[in-house]
Amino acid sequence: MKKSLRIVIFLVAVLLLQACAAGKYAVHDQYPQPHIKGTPQGILEEVFFPSSEPGMVARRAFVYLPKGYYDSQERYPVFYLLHGARGNECSWIEKGNLLHNIDSLCATGAMFPTIVVLPNANQYDDAEDYGNARLKNALESFFEVDGTVESRFVKDVVASTDSLFRTIADKGHRALAGMSIGAMQTIHISSNHPDVFDYVGVFSPMVSSFMKAGPDNGFYRKLNGRLATQFQDPPRLYLVMIGDTDFFENSIIEWDRDLGRKGYPHEFQLVPGGHEWYNWEEFCNQFMQRLWK
Repeated sequence: MKKSLRIVIFLVAVLLLQACAAGKYAVHDQYPQPHIKGTPQGILEEVFFPSSEPGMVARRAFVYLPKGYYDSQERYPVFYLLHGARGNECSWIEKGNLLHNIDSLCATGAMFPTIVVLPNANQYDDAEDYGNARLKNALESFFEVDGTVESRFVKDVVASTDSLFRTIADKGHRALAGMSIGAMQTIHISSNHPDVFDYVGVFSPMVSSFMKAGPDNGFYRKLNGRLATQFQDPPRLYLVMIGDTDFFENSIIEWDRDLGRKGYPHEFQLVPGGHEWYNWEEFCNQFMQRLWK
């Protein structure tokens, strides 16, 4: 009963947020460019990854390359970072101050130079629907996540990144993280591919998709069994973070306890605040400082 009440409260909040943001999240012109604050030290490249989804030709991502990437033959680890509902590949740049934070952490030696990939992880009907990488409204994002995008993530995004850039293409040099729906995607992508990601960051997640229909819905089923396999050779870092007034606080506290009861090595942080960018930016900064160490 309590769980159902929490879900109802969350959906009401989503509807309110959606109504307040109706004008702000209007459809942009073809392929909008992110609004960047300052002058990044690294190199931001727009990339279109081939898509293996039915009806989809390609998906856009922004890839941030370390300063001096094209002046050397050095290979780099890769950090894949997913957006949430009402977001796209621009969101972490515009709302999470990501480029500035990467530059600051690298300048002080707190973060090792890393290739950072920001893919569009929304579900679209086809290439025409994808069109201009349109932003999804919150309810659309919340209910339609069924594995169509996620089941192809490693094949489409990770493999393409390894082919296009000088990556260190092994588990020990790959990280995956996301916020909100992107955090849920992170949980499931990493557990479905336990040999791909050694660093996993889960920021304010839903634990499971509400979407049960569709040809790829099996991607979100049997999580407990997949976690058991993943933690047989556990990630070097599995970091779960959430605010104490977040919609999903109680369910994630219980999930943390369940992970602990099963002996799965992970870290859990409960901090002040809600389901907001000020928390996700800080979560991401902490996670990036832990990579490759």
